[in-house]
Amino acid sequence: MAAATKARTVLERFPAGAPRGSWPAEEYAAAQRAQGTNAQVVMDLHTDQFLVVTDTTTQ
Repeated sequence: MAAATKARTVLERFPAGAPRGSWPAEEYAAAQRAQGTNAQVVMDLHTDQFLVVTDTTTQ
């Protein structure tokens, strides 16, 4: 059974090794949600970054 892949748009990237950890990414995602964008923070293990992503296509 093949897994369905959902397209996501990366809004911003934050280094995981930053002194504040995921806080900058969480704050950015919260600001995006306040503006109506469904933003979430995910961890990209391959690049060691926190990504703020959305399921909606941005232009």
